[in-house]
Amino acid sequence: MEKEKIEAKIRDIHAQLKGKKASAPVAARTAKSSGGRREMSDAARARIAAAQRKRWAEFHKKKAAAQGGD
Repeated sequence: MEKEKIEAKIRDIHAQLKGKKASAPVAARTAKSSGGRREMSDAARARIAAAQRKRWAEFHKKKAAAQGGD
């Protein structure tokens, strides 16, 4: 038990040095993990889709400009 406390402290320190939040021990993570994917709202899905369409449009625009400039 004492060893696990020390290891947890070491993980916390390593996480702080890397600028990340400390992670929970494996046993704690598995206990609260649901194992499924998070559900997105329709609005969030629409925002993501619109952003992806915008990225693809920009990509294709640059690709067409590069091919047309030959």
